[in-house]
Amino acid sequence: MTHRTYSLRLPLICAALALLFSAASIPPGTQAQASEAADTERARFPVCTGSGRITCIVDGDTIWYQGTKIRIADIDTPEVSRPACPREARLGDQATARMQALLDAGPFSLQPSADGRTADRYGRALRVVTRGGQSLGMTLVREGLAEEWGGPRINWC
Repeated sequence: MTHRTYSLRLPLICAALALLFSAASIPPGTQAQASEAADTERARFPVCTGSGRITCIVDGDTIWYQGTKIRIADIDTPEVSRPACPREARLGDQATARMQALLDAGPFSLQPSADGRTADRYGRALRVVTRGGQSLGMTLVREGLAEEWGGPRINWC
């Protein structure tokens, strides 16, 4: 090989070695472990009944967690307490069951509302529920069980 061939390949070899050594110094799964470590909240969420609520689910967008009533800030789900029609009641029950399953499935995080508000007009804390950095509420939106908060209002009937 000529000197010119080595000089063209040397930067590529150096870059490949740098990438190899930097990747080897990061333990496998570290990135996944870091996102899981951030999700420190964990609980079972039975459906709320009666008074004295500590940790339970009211509906698809409202929960009680450790004695605090929380409105899931990034979604709106069909009503279960006063639905406008049977279809809304059915979808509200489905949204509640789905959010309950998502919450019960493992650790999660409670993030501040994107608009910076800490409470709604009813005094409920506003939080976005995430797992691995992904909104659990947006799962319901993708499944047709919720609408994104602040978007056009869906007629569930």
